[in-house]
Amino acid sequence: MSGMRLDDLTFPDSPACANAVEVATAFSSPALVNHSIRAYVWAAALGVGFEFDRELLFVAALLHDVGLVDVFDSHTVPFENAGGSVAWVFAAGAGWPVDRRARLSEVIVRHMWAEVDPVEDPEGHLLSRATAIDITGHGVDDLPGEFRAEVLARYPRSTLVEEFLRCFADQAERKPDSAAGAAMRRDLATRMAANPLERPGADQ
Repeated sequence: MSGMRLDDLTFPDSPACANAVEVATAFSSPALVNHSIRAYVWAAALGVGFEFDRELLFVAALLHDVGLVDVFDSHTVPFENAGGSVAWVFAAGAGWPVDRRARLSEVIVRHMWAEVDPVEDPEGHLLSRATAIDITGHGVDDLPGEFRAEVLARYPRSTLVEEFLRCFADQAERKPDSAAGAAMRRDLATRMAANPLERPGADQ
């Protein structure tokens, strides 16, 4: 992975991918949109040399946090489950077959799992690892420093920490048994602040 550049990665350009960007941009803040794009970039970089479905991974990355958005939030299920359901409806509108819609929803739900079997679900595995990198920095050293710096320059973090913590605190208060609730009990704020991607010199 040494010497990797952002332009070395393939961004799928299907209509579904373009529409996923449009949906994310319409309903999420710029900081959350950039987080979602970085999630795909980190995942695609980690997946170099492996077989995975780029379109599925891209759409899942762009929509994985849509359940945090007020208009799609649920007071009864965890945000990742709500987001998975929204993604299923999105995929139906895109003309995806039922099994592919289910896979998209599954990948989004599993991004909150601590571990996802890479053999059973390569896209879920990659998205779970990528979001952990972007939110807490867990596994960040798997990505070269210069590559991280290039990605952060193009897709800056901006107000991600403040927005994400506010969303998760709200989720935890209303749904304490959710993965978001567990993350807040494990002091997510401290872990996000310690993320090397948030610190000056993170690209070194």
